[in-house]
Amino acid sequence: MGQRIEIESSRVVDDSVIVTTNRSLTGADGEGYASADQAGGAGSFGAKLATDLFESDNDISRVYVTSNVVIIGRETGWSDTSTDAATDVISEFFLYY
Repeated sequence: MGQRIEIESSRVVDDSVIVTTNRSLTGADGEGYASADQAGGAGSFGAKLATDLFESDNDISRVYVTSNVVIIGRETGWSDTSTDAATDVISEFFLYY
């Protein structure tokens, strides 16, 4: 059981939400995925987080994780509810890893 990841900010830009956290999730190079299947084969923290996000919302089309920033694309845009759901997945990521 780990600690909750603090969400420092989230901002919607077009069909993406940019989430900044208080923890580094990857190295500076970053990782991008277009599906849960693609992320499932990577085995890194960023890939596992991407898999969790894809599985939480069928409208998520891409996930890019770099250092402490997660950028999530969504086919149907973002509502307050979908943004909150995605940030909840991120904030609880280390609780159950």
